Amino acid sequence: MKLHELEKNIGATHSKKRVGRGSGSGLGKTSGKGHKGQKARSGGSINPVFEGGQLPLYRRIPKRGFSNAMFKTEYAIINVEDLNNFEDGTVVSPALLRETGMVKNQLSGIKVLGEGKLEKKLTIQAHKFSKSALEKIKESGSTAEVI
Repeated sequence: MKLHELEKNIGATHSKKRVGRGSGSGLGKTSGKGHKGQKARSGGSINPVFEGGQLPLYRRIPKRGFSNAMFKTEYAIINVEDLNNFEDGTVVSPALLRETGMVKNQLSGIKVLGEGKLEKKLTIQAHKFSKSALEKIKESGSTAEVI
């Protein structure tokens, strides 16, 4: 068998649906769009939530409750292993973290998480610490200060 002798399997390709080509195709005359009306026009489609001018469901249903999402406290997070970049005896404060580019924006504060291992002796100042982070900080001989 040579490359020029290769052929596609039977049924692997289909001819493109060509609408408006006579009555034999079954897609002639109105091209499967019926007679007149918005859906028969080019570019004519209706919004899925449109109910023919009737008051839509999303407006009929009463709006209840209160969402506190706007007022939630969101912390900028940093892992314990990231603090190994600093030298021994450094006081790691939110200002220093922002200065070095480890935290882009402080949000409601900085939270230290316990991912990885801390190998330096540091004084870490943050707004919150996870339990695992506190354990790893004490394990390495560092101190954690809540601001």
